Amino acid sequence: MLAVNQQQLWIGSTDSFIYIINSRSVSCNKQLTEHRGEVTGIALEERTDKFSQTVAYSCSDDCSVIVWDVSTLQVKRQFTVSCDRLQSIQIHNGMLWCCGRDCLLEVRRNGTVHRKVSLPDHLHSSPRGFSSFLLFNESEQLWAGLADAGELCVWHCRDLNKPFIRIQLKDCAGVVCMIKVKNQIWVGCHGRSAEGKTRGKIYVVNKDRYTVEKELMAHDDSVQTLCSAEDRYMLSGAAWADGKIGIWKVE
Repeated sequence: MLAVNQQQLWIGSTDSFIYIINSRSVSCNKQLTEHRGEVTGIALEERTDKFSQTVAYSCSDDCSVIVWDVSTLQVKRQFTVSCDRLQSIQIHNGMLWCCGRDCLLEVRRNGTVHRKVSLPDHLHSSPRGFSSFLLFNESEQLWAGLADAGELCVWHCRDLNKPFIRIQLKDCAGVVCMIKVKNQIWVGCHGRSAEGKTRGKIYVVNKDRYTVEKELMAHDDSVQTLCSAEDRYMLSGAAWADGKIGIWKVE
């Protein structure tokens, strides 16, 4: 889900459609139907050149990427990246970054791969691989979480050969989502209780010291999504067995 301007909210769906919600009328009157798989990510590139058009990138689990002209809703380009299930995308320094289960890709606007980050050696046996990632302009760092491991890996963008730090998340069975707020990384995860039941936890990690500052017992099922409200509050949403929204104060 992404607000592409003051009037449009784009929502990617498992049915392969992108639904466009008008924020003023709170109604859906447009659909983008060019994807053929579950829409897994949307990113916006706002050009600084006044002659350039604002474009949006969308991706689906079949590893296709579509570039849209936001003003006309027309397809500008379409290409496929080589990875195992394309899960999310992000624009960083004019390049498109793609998160697949087996790798992270830095891709040029024409779809050619510039750099590739494979799963670290100690995680080659991880069947579900990468689940989420974040990039930061100020520190030139790449953070990634693993779907079936309680661990975060951090790389310098100048040297992507191997992670320079690994952050262990105690009692975490896998990372689902991550979001940055202030100097913290909030990490939504899933784990198991002593009775073997699924539980959702949130880890608050200091971005500069690479340490876990807090562990929040969030939900009775895995944390599926995190959303920041003006850097003051964090909202967490859980899977169906819990089905609740948590509201947390950011310190």
